[in-house]
Amino acid sequence: MATLGNNRVFEDKLIDLQNNMMNFAHTLTSNREDAKDLLQETTLRALDNKEKYYENVNFKGWVFTIMHNIFVNNYRRVVRSQTVIDQTENLYHLNMPQNSGLDSPVGAYTVSEIVRVISSFSDEYRLPFSMHVSGFKYKEIALQLGLPIGTVKSRIFFARKRLQELLADYKYQDRE
Repeated sequence: MATLGNNRVFEDKLIDLQNNMMNFAHTLTSNREDAKDLLQETTLRALDNKEKYYENVNFKGWVFTIMHNIFVNNYRRVVRSQTVIDQTENLYHLNMPQNSGLDSPVGAYTVSEIVRVISSFSDEYRLPFSMHVSGFKYKEIALQLGLPIGTVKSRIFFARKRLQELLADYKYQDRE
């Protein structure tokens, strides 16, 4: 394999690239100390593999690829180490009932109940909220209703807040 003229030229190119490597490492890690570690590991890996570098290959791209691969491998290692494997008899932990956030099926709301509460709102809150839930953007709602965008956002916010309050106080009634 053709390497750079000699080891010194390779090392000089690697040293010249350190600032760029640090910037790239920081964009990957979003942490200064982690970026320094990644820079150091990349530099060592590049030096250990300098015989694999071809002169006609973009040196910066080659080094940045090494850095990216190290970052991805480290990330995958962290994810794997955080994975919990249930080794209990009969998969006890996996089969434990999970809290769904609802005390019982009675705690769930039907669509008709939610629609009924929204329908009780005055038009000034119901219309922007309904349009937002239907997928309209704030700007589209403002144009269609002839309102400032800030007014639209605040009305949707207050409608959402009121909906949460009313449904929190909702008592289960016999629905026949």
